[in-house]
Amino acid sequence: MALQSMKTMLAAAREGRYGVAAFNIVDYNSTRAVVRAAEELNAPVIVQVSVKTVRFWGSAAIVAWVRQLASDSPVPVSLHLDHCKDLDVIRECIAAGWTDVMIDASHKPFEENLSLTREVVAMATEAGVGVEAELGQIRGVEEDKRVDDDQAHLADPDKAVLFCRDLPLAVFAPAIGTAHGLYKGEPKIAFDRLEQIACRTGLPIALHGGAGLSDEVFRKCIALGCAKINISTQLKHTFIDSFVEYHVAHHEYEPLKPLGAQFERMKNEVKEKITLFGSSGRAASAGSAAVE
Repeated sequence: MALQSMKTMLAAAREGRYGVAAFNIVDYNSTRAVVRAAEELNAPVIVQVSVKTVRFWGSAAIVAWVRQLASDSPVPVSLHLDHCKDLDVIRECIAAGWTDVMIDASHKPFEENLSLTREVVAMATEAGVGVEAELGQIRGVEEDKRVDDDQAHLADPDKAVLFCRDLPLAVFAPAIGTAHGLYKGEPKIAFDRLEQIACRTGLPIALHGGAGLSDEVFRKCIALGCAKINISTQLKHTFIDSFVEYHVAHHEYEPLKPLGAQFERMKNEVKEKITLFGSSGRAASAGSAAVE
């Protein structure tokens, strides 16, 4: 199956009240683990990539990995640019064949955020690419930029409605109290605000800051309208720990052996999250027209 935009799969997830997992990959091995896990569970999946990872490997190389894996796969796979503030990087990824992009102008005043989002939607729609946008400031570290607690603020439901009106977004990311990275205390999720925004905008909602949330919180967020669930920090920790732990245990200098152990650990963790979010067996209903 060729790559496809997440727009149709997230609309199906919102309707079916399950979540599609979006995993931040860092190389071919982590990408392969994500796609193979989705295949084993017959689930749609989003391969998500940070801007710094794009700059490290290049947009063309990454799309080549994902396109090759997706072409041999029976499940729908999307390739999404995560948290991008740079329009040049967005243009580059669209031109290279990515299926989805996120414009994150949430740090800017409302009108400027909306204007930039409209500009990205216009260029993306012309190319058949889905768009994610954010409102409010999610605390924590993303792309090496820290948003402290006193700078973070939740998305206002009235402004969310105004922001999303007439914008054909694939998914909307309002700040609801989650945080990027690991939580230092109990996360305080504004479930009432999430429910209002999901109902009033009618859009699938993206849940950012998934690392460390309880299974109960995930399930409640999905029930209230979160259709895209981001997993980044947890997979990065597994990526490093699995390789190092194998080497320490076996004193092995044949790189393919720790890489194999790394692949299995990541694949199993991806499968756990896909199962938790309820997207197992949903590949057929989430499918849409493919992007060549």
